[in-house]
Amino acid sequence: MTNKLKRLLNIQYPIMQGGMAWVSEAKLAAAVSEAGGAGVIAAGGREAAWVREQIRLAKALTDKPFGVNVTLLTDHKEAIMNVICEEGVSFVALGAGNPIPYFAQFDAAGIKKISVVPNAKLAVRMEENGADAIVIEGMEAGGHIGSLTTMALMTQVIPLINIPVIAAGGFVDGRGLAAALIMGASGVQMGTRFMLAEECTVHPNVKQRIIDAADTDSVVTGLLSGHAVRGIKNKFTNKFLTKERLCAPLSELERIATGTNRLAAVDGDVENGMILAGQSLLPLVKIEPARDMIESMMSQAKECLSQAPKLL
Repeated sequence: MTNKLKRLLNIQYPIMQGGMAWVSEAKLAAAVSEAGGAGVIAAGGREAAWVREQIRLAKALTDKPFGVNVTLLTDHKEAIMNVICEEGVSFVALGAGNPIPYFAQFDAAGIKKISVVPNAKLAVRMEENGADAIVIEGMEAGGHIGSLTTMALMTQVIPLINIPVIAAGGFVDGRGLAAALIMGASGVQMGTRFMLAEECTVHPNVKQRIIDAADTDSVVTGLLSGHAVRGIKNKFTNKFLTKERLCAPLSELERIATGTNRLAAVDGDVENGMILAGQSLLPLVKIEPARDMIESMMSQAKECLSQAPKLL
């Protein structure tokens, strides 16, 4: 089987790893790429020197394609982009801002540009301005989210776009991959499931909390204040949501939330930190190598697709 995303990134399987701040480091990215997917290093919250170090480490661990995710809200994004171009990676994923002014820089460096978008209007704009692929991320995803669901995005965006479309938000298994491909996507992006990869350095407490989570444990903070973030409910989310419902000032909400992502992912405080995770939680039951995750997904997807003609 071949498709536009596989050809664009020169990968074996149409699976891209999400760029999760404080989580997506070189070891995980290299493991995903070695297994046939597209691994991603997340630059969010990091300095340019760290990004350079991680790119070099990933290159030492794999000769397969991998990329870097850059959050355009980052103050020192230009320094990070310069490092990416100097070191050279296969692709860059750009979100949380307008990536178009930076396209020429990546084109000159021979780096493919993937834009993360929350709606059809921005998807069309990215294609018209030279994006090589787009990620449409539904509100089922962990971390910062938009207002549309994954299904609504696939239904409305895919028919408008000719470049590869990667669906994100709620994908954890081969059934989801098969559904996305049938809908016309060229692949899927997964974040939360890869947090359970053996190669992922997120704190073990976070991995166990994901495994223990019920299907109703996903909550959204910041929805009322315009900065919606999805994670697993705990003492922090309860405190934040209480303050938010009482219309606390934005400055107070930002103070409460600052540093909580790192507190969970790095320090392992799963009660006072923000555990960024998507809505599809029940299938996440074990820690295993990234290769096993991808191979089981592909096997399940192939089985689903082989049975699809019989459904009608």
